[in-house]
Amino acid sequence: MRLSQLSTKTQKQTSDSDVSRNAQFLTRAGYIGRLMAGVYSFLPLGMRVLNNIENIIRDEMNGIGGQEILMPALQPKDIWEKTGRWDKVDILFKLKGAGNRDLALGPTHEEVVTPLMAGFIQSYRDLPKAVYQIQTKFRNEARAKSGLLRGREFRMKDLYSFHNGQDDLDAFYEEATAAYHRIFQRCGLGDITLLTYASGGIFSKYSHEFQTVTPYGEDVIYRVPETDIAINKEIIDDREVLAELIPGYKPGDEKKLEEVKAIEVGNIFKLGTRFAASFNAGFTDADGSQKFPVMGCYGIGPSRVMGAIAECLSDDNGLVWPEQIAPYHIHLVSLVNDAADLEKCENIYQQLCDTGVSVLYDDRDARAGEKLADADLIGLPHRIILGKKTLADNCFEWKKRTESDSHILPLEQIGDIAPARSTK
Repeated sequence: MRLSQLSTKTQKQTSDSDVSRNAQFLTRAGYIGRLMAGVYSFLPLGMRVLNNIENIIRDEMNGIGGQEILMPALQPKDIWEKTGRWDKVDILFKLKGAGNRDLALGPTHEEVVTPLMAGFIQSYRDLPKAVYQIQTKFRNEARAKSGLLRGREFRMKDLYSFHNGQDDLDAFYEEATAAYHRIFQRCGLGDITLLTYASGGIFSKYSHEFQTVTPYGEDVIYRVPETDIAINKEIIDDREVLAELIPGYKPGDEKKLEEVKAIEVGNIFKLGTRFAASFNAGFTDADGSQKFPVMGCYGIGPSRVMGAIAECLSDDNGLVWPEQIAPYHIHLVSLVNDAADLEKCENIYQQLCDTGVSVLYDDRDARAGEKLADADLIGLPHRIILGKKTLADNCFEWKKRTESDSHILPLEQIGDIAPARSTK
């Protein structure tokens, strides 16, 4: 992609309406555009990042047996009344449809997926099943803020599993947990994302959150020393919980826990039979008895992950995208003016594209300082600079976004800088 043809531009300043780190950088670099609090457009660069994150999630969900579907965002009141949640979920966007019918925009889909899949589960032989979707969801947040981290409209992957018994659910739950760790690792957050124990509410003793540690986080969690697990603030005063989760716990050990701020980027729950029972969605077991499937729910927000990466991995100069989710791998910067050198730059750009490397080519008629500052702001993993002297020596200057030093290399090595990836 030629930067001169990109439909967006970088900005030196942004509005003070959202001062969060991720909103400021993503807006200035041309990844998102704010419509109102908690509602953003994803621009061409932002769409490429979002798609890359969602494709990683798809890959891992498919890998544990999930099958992708797409359910309606518009939901009728009666299915929420069946589960008793119409008046209890305070973030529902409620609206009136034709004929004065009460409707809601879905923040979650237990009420939709349970009767949907019940039509395909008549016998124990039909289990287990696991289906997921990646969809735009809606929450009527009273205080939408922090850019992509707390939105009223956002992207969500929600997977729902159905099992013939608790043991089968428990085994799948562990598979899903491992898949989540792989997702965050591939997205560049693995080393700073902790499995965090939280209350399971009426469904189970515990649920689990995936919390990315950062001083910019809104949540407070307590890290268990010398482990990669943590405990949510809401259950930290329960000594029975602490005794179960902290190896060799003794009263007073809670004072040794490390209090850190974090961003919640995913959560998983064991739902039990509550939703299946609400819809009378039973099946016939091997002994002929009628049972309800035991369910699990597994959520992760791709747009929230994108915001967390921008929040946690950026530096003072701009965004820093990990290899697997960057919109392009190489930021190719031309710092030449005469026709012969410009032709060389064009040939190098085409050569990289022909080998399958994804390239953002800064071919603009702009000052060198402006181009280099924009390269830092946009945050691609690799920067290649083509200057008059290096071209004369059949060389190029290469610098990783995560490093301060650059390297002069021969042009024949330019194709080795980044892995090939589709430019579509």
